[in-house]
Amino acid sequence: MKKLAFLFIAVVSTTISFGQNDKNKVQETVTKSKIEGHIYFLADDLLKGRETGTPENKIAASYLANTLRSYGVKPNPKTGDYYQVVNLQKTAPPSDVTISINGTTVKQYALLDKAAVDFSKGAVYMGYGLEKDYKGKSVDGKVVIIKAGSADTKDARAAFGLLDEKRELAKQHGAVGVIELLNAGEQMWGFIEHNFNAPSLGIVKKETKKGTMPYVWVLDKDDKMSQSLTSKTTIPIQFTMSDAKEEVITSQNVIGIVEGTDPTLKNEYIIYSAHYDHVGIGTPDETGDTIYNGARDNAIGTTTVLSMAENLAKYPTKRSALFILFTGEEKGLLGSSFYVENPVLPLNQMVYCFNSDNGGYNDTSLATIIGLPRTTASQHIKDAASVFGLTAIDDPAPEQGLFDRSDNVNFAAKGIPAPTFSLGFTAFNGDVTKYYHRPGDEANTLDYDYLFKFFSAYVLAGRNIGNDPVTPTWTAGDKYEAAGKALYKN
Repeated sequence: MKKLAFLFIAVVSTTISFGQNDKNKVQETVTKSKIEGHIYFLADDLLKGRETGTPENKIAASYLANTLRSYGVKPNPKTGDYYQVVNLQKTAPPSDVTISINGTTVKQYALLDKAAVDFSKGAVYMGYGLEKDYKGKSVDGKVVIIKAGSADTKDARAAFGLLDEKRELAKQHGAVGVIELLNAGEQMWGFIEHNFNAPSLGIVKKETKKGTMPYVWVLDKDDKMSQSLTSKTTIPIQFTMSDAKEEVITSQNVIGIVEGTDPTLKNEYIIYSAHYDHVGIGTPDETGDTIYNGARDNAIGTTTVLSMAENLAKYPTKRSALFILFTGEEKGLLGSSFYVENPVLPLNQMVYCFNSDNGGYNDTSLATIIGLPRTTASQHIKDAASVFGLTAIDDPAPEQGLFDRSDNVNFAAKGIPAPTFSLGFTAFNGDVTKYYHRPGDEANTLDYDYLFKFFSAYVLAGRNIGNDPVTPTWTAGDKYEAAGKALYKN
């Protein structure tokens, strides 16, 4: 019995010692001053909001690449440097747009799909523009005017979610254009205008677009316009739009590698990822500030990955690490979309993607992990947060669809378990939306005592997952479990 007791104490002591050692390793590399240094640089006005494709975005990429270099992180194995070039097609908005509906000239619109049109034959009002609205009506060769969303969901996010369906229905029925009337608040409309009327970016594809149809959102405050059109059969309209101008530009993902220490497990990689771009310069706020600095979104996430890279370069885990800092997330997850189709290492060696993306926070006792219970590594994340005085919780706002709105979803779709480590929030409102995609998202508005705990928890969680002899997977029944089994052939 004494021998058994001694053995038990020895095992427990070794386990505690190991845990303490990992905590100590985190504390050796993560400091508040380093966190502040990275965030203050990335969110500085001189970088003008780090919009994808701009010189300032390239400066941010250079800073990240050289920071990885300074840590001793190995470069992209395919290029020998720290970059992956992403070629993007930039589409400038048409220079000539005129929209007049029922005798009223429209001044506030957003160009979702840009294509040349010159139409003045009279438009047709089609309710919400869903399948049932087309029954018994002919819209061949006409512009259709519809109401945003559906009878059940009328907000901008829901309207955007129905965009593909409505576009295809209009095309199938022979329409030559769609004008959708959207009732939106001032802040939301400002965000929409900035995103859709500015030059747009997409991944360059070999095939050319065919049959593009103009699709426009028009601001309809309090649904006044849609209400006035409900009873009309034919609506007087003038709808003209010139051709958009296109050019190819380059941006870059930033990539680095740290090899694992275990002769077997080093063949498995954990991806540590975040996007470093933001939305650039836009509508001024009440102070006249036009630079959307993106301290929370996503200088914090970027710095989280840098903190992981510095730690693992000094103290590698058994598994290898692949660090990817994405461009173009704000333009439609472009950098990660490009990467999963052009990986620098086989995707079936990537056993986990530990993404970090943020909108803001309203509870400094929490770390919110979007998709926490969806992978078998959840306990490692909870334990790491607890060590540094935080509580890890799952997504408290599932209605926002956050899991599908960051770069992690592109890896999930390939089968790789991929949650997103985010700042603590209990609802997507208040202090979260106050700074989300706003000029006020500046480095000097952050709580760095909280961020020190947050960053430390992320790094320790990564170490926990990287050293676990059991490979993480999707939890049974997850929507991406089948994709994971196909990828890993298990």
